[in-house]
Amino acid sequence: MNYSRFITQISQNRKPSLIRELYETLTNASPELVFMAGGMPNPQMFPFQAASITLKDGRALTLHPKLMNDCLQYGPTSGYPPLVKHLKTLTQKLHDPPRWADTELIVTSGSQDGLCKAIEMMIKPGDYFATQEPCYTGTLSILHPYSLRYVPVEGDREGMKPEALRAALAPWKPEAARDAVDDVPKVLYVNPNACNPTGVSLTEERRHEIYQIASDYNLIILEDDPYYFVQFGDIKDYPPSFLSMDTDGRVLRFDSLSKILSSGIRIGFVTGPKPLIQRILLHEQASVLHANSLSQVLVSELLTLWGEDGFFKHTQSVQEFYFQQRNAMVKAAEQHLTGLCEWAVPTGGMFLWLKVNNVPDTWDMILERALKKNVILLPGKAFMCDQSQPSTFMRAAFSLITPEQMNIGLQNLAELIREEMTLV
Repeated sequence: MNYSRFITQISQNRKPSLIRELYETLTNASPELVFMAGGMPNPQMFPFQAASITLKDGRALTLHPKLMNDCLQYGPTSGYPPLVKHLKTLTQKLHDPPRWADTELIVTSGSQDGLCKAIEMMIKPGDYFATQEPCYTGTLSILHPYSLRYVPVEGDREGMKPEALRAALAPWKPEAARDAVDDVPKVLYVNPNACNPTGVSLTEERRHEIYQIASDYNLIILEDDPYYFVQFGDIKDYPPSFLSMDTDGRVLRFDSLSKILSSGIRIGFVTGPKPLIQRILLHEQASVLHANSLSQVLVSELLTLWGEDGFFKHTQSVQEFYFQQRNAMVKAAEQHLTGLCEWAVPTGGMFLWLKVNNVPDTWDMILERALKKNVILLPGKAFMCDQSQPSTFMRAAFSLITPEQMNIGLQNLAELIREEMTLV
């Protein structure tokens, strides 16, 4: 693929950081090398010597002085090498990308950091941008300053509708995109699994159709998949990722460890075509230099201790926990919101997406009156490309609260909705 149309002038203008590039050479350098090129602080001046972290199963992760030095010192921009190796092995096992030889992976400060850098690489103000709607609010926060012309694509209980995507792209001819005409959409953003905010997942059939449409219109697919391991069901039955079917080299995949290990460690990773990952790496060199070293070493040591079986045992327990949370939330909704709201049962994730009957807009109801009822959600307008339009939807998170709190919260919400209906 020719990636020139997908790289903005700002991204093209980025040049490698000489210090960062020289630092990359240290990985395979001779022990006799006298390195006087970088301003690396002397580890003898670090106040931290070693650490031991206790896991929930009682085992300990010991960060001896050599590892502690790795935790506290500058590291390669692409990521801590042992962690990168773990993540590449995991990616090959789960997705088996057909163009693996042309694929690269970079560790980022959470998956949203990678997404932000990818968007800056590909989008300039006023561009067309195709996206699922509703769309994750964090993504919209990245996009809004670009004053984009959104191409929203609706979905249903099986995710984004391919026919809706074709209809949304109908104003443009596929050959215009293939000829790299500038004023056509270049990017398609999608949450394929346990979509935030709707909680639904794309069917395998739709994924293949959407990939074909992206190929027809020469779109890069931004596959934002932080809930991959929070799909409900056997991992062997998970539908294939877009990365796993990417024979063209048009998928940038964003993974996160926030939902399965810790949100505070801020570790994500981006996988995709080498020319695009290289542009993200240059941006990383100029911004954070690299993802947090302490977090990277800690995760790498944890994955080594667990092994593959231990990792999947843990992700299974995470999935089972949120599955029980989902069931309790749906049960509470059936008890308190039947007749007042409509919803699809989430196939994964942490959210219940509610459509409120007979209330044309939930914004004021939630932001001005919900607190008086001791309940708070996110109004649906926050997930829409055009936030000047009303929305009858709202998002309820079930990740943190207990089943008892779910009952109380949705009972309070039901009272709020009934009062709101009298005001309409």
